[in-house]
Formats: sequence, structure tokens, C-alpha cells
Amino acid sequence: MTPDLPAEEAFDDDHGQAAADDDGSSGLEPLSLRLGDEVIGQRLDKVLSGLMPEFSRNRIQQWIEDGHVTVDGAPAKAKMTMLGDELVEVAPQSAPADQPYAPEAMALEILHEDKFIIVLDKPAGLVVHPAAGNWSGTLLNGLLHHCPALAKVPRAGIVHRLDKETSGLMVVAKTLAAQTDLVRQLQARSMKRQYLALVWGLPQLSGTINAPMARHPRDRIKMAVSQSMRAKPAVTHYRRLATGEIDRKPVSLVHCRLETGRTHQIRVHLQSLGFALVGDALYGKHHLIPVFPRQALLAGRLGLVHPGSGKFRQWAAPLPEDIVALLQRAGIDPALAVIPEMDDQPDPVAGDYDDEDDDY
Repeated sequence: MTPDLPAEEAFDDDHGQAAADDDGSSGLEPLSLRLGDEVIGQRLDKVLSGLMPEFSRNRIQQWIEDGHVTVDGAPAKAKMTMLGDELVEVAPQSAPADQPYAPEAMALEILHEDKFIIVLDKPAGLVVHPAAGNWSGTLLNGLLHHCPALAKVPRAGIVHRLDKETSGLMVVAKTLAAQTDLVRQLQARSMKRQYLALVWGLPQLSGTINAPMARHPRDRIKMAVSQSMRAKPAVTHYRRLATGEIDRKPVSLVHCRLETGRTHQIRVHLQSLGFALVGDALYGKHHLIPVFPRQALLAGRLGLVHPGSGKFRQWAAPLPEDIVALLQRAGIDPALAVIPEMDDQPDPVAGDYDDEDDDY
């Protein structure tokens, strides 16, 4: 891998739900710590965080709660106040993030595979990468079973993600060189991703949303249109393909093309105009959530320059059955849900991206 663009830089793990147990430390031998007068009046968890900076405070608190820390031979409590001269014994515990990811057999819908890349159709409900609460059963685990050699490629070759409840196309690199090439394409906008979404309301026939985005100031799980110093540029082009009704409320089938790839970009941008995605439990109106069990979003077409041949290739995902049924319920002919083929020219406005495409 070239030193100027390591593949790991393709990933921005700021998802608002990062694991507290991701220190990845290797020294897990039992520790005996004799405290001094300088800790008098401090809480035990704070004291241990200062003495063991290689471990997160959340992780230390969990060890205390689970009985892996004693003070003068008695079970400890995180909030207990230290008086000085205590003997604290700690039995560090490994965390799921410290362990190698395990291969797991699962059915993968592979549209194309060669010695350089895998193009697959991810179903809704499948998490892409292990993280807090999802240490197994992810796409990464399935990829390691399908192609064991991916264990030698960072993140098993994953260069972009889709949200758990978003279905559609992803590309996976099978070699380090291919991964670096695909990362560069994402940065140069020569990798193209286009989507279909069903939204509440009637947006204008077409438009461009040029609105910077940042983490929501109050809800760290969410993203928001923002003018803060931390906001990153975000550009979405959209076009209305058809209209219909669900429960006598208007809905629109929308085609979206990204110039940037921010977390939840399509969902946030369309919601900012007043057109939340049908089924979106995070950004939509709560009384409308039961209409559909997930956000109605499909990564429908993917185009890229093949790392081996140097030629532009593209693939289209079939409409999943639940989206077909939803469109029919809305009185929209599924045949209208078509994303036209793309050209091989980079998008005119280059922009950086977050690793998870438009959402995670």
C-alpha cells in the first residue's frame, strides 16, 4: 500500500454509537495497585482511569460492575471514594473488539466476482461491520467465510458501507491494491452511487440540495444540516420519478445521486426539505413509522473503474420484494423505479466522503 493513502483512512467511525470497549490493548495480566494520598477523596473509577490510561473509563466501570476489581480484597464499586493506601486488584478482561473477527457462513447475493473485487447486493437488516451490539452476524463475518484471503485486507476489503436497514449494492476489494484504488475513486468521485427512495410528500420535479452536514448538536445518533465549523460539504441531486398515495397521504418515488457521501446524507437532505423517507424511524414522523418496517431506500446502481482492467463497469440491483410491495401499495408501477445507466466521467464537483456512503 502506498504511504500517501492507506486504506484505513477510508473509514470515519464517527457513527454516534462507537464501542466503549475498543481499546484493543494486549496487556491483560492481573494488576495490583497500592494507592497513595494523592487519590484521597476521588472515585475509584476515576482513579483507575488515571492509573490505566490504556483502557477506557467505560471499560473499567464494566470490570468493576462485573466483579473483576477488588479493594482490600472486597468487591469494588465504581463510585466508592478512595481514602488512600488501599490495595486495588484488577483482572483486566478482553473485549469483543480485541478479538479477530470470525468467519461465519451466510448467503451472499453476489452479482460479480473476480480476483480484484466482489460486487454484492446487501439485504436490509444486515449490519456491514462489527461494532457495539453487533460483534457477529455481519457482512464482514460472511465475507471472511466466503473468501478467507480477505483476512489479510483491512476491514475484509470493505471500502464503503450501507446502513443496516438500507439495501443495495456494495463493492468489496479482494486485495490491498484494489482497496487503495477504490478508496482513491471514492475521493475522486469516479465511483458513482445512485439511489431510489420513497418519501412522504411531493418534492419538485428535480433539484440539488447543497447543505453541509454535521453531527446533531443534541442527539449524537443523528446527523443534521449545519452551518457549524465542523460541518462537511454535502451535495445530493434528486429527481422525482412518480407519485402515489399511502393511507391517503402523498408519497413520491425519488432518484438520488450523491456527490459526497455523508452519514445519513440522503435521509437528512430530503428530510430537511420536508420529505422524510417512508419508514424512517430516526428522521421521519413517528406516527407514520408503522407504514414500513425500515427506511425505503435502495442503493440501486453502482459504477466504478475496475481496479484490474481500468475500464468503467456498472451494476444495477433488482428491487427487493418489500420495496415492490410498498410501491404497489402506493399505486406506483414498480417498472418506473429505474435508474438510468451512468457515464464514465467523474462527478464535476469532487468531495471527500465518510466511509458509510449515505448512511450507516
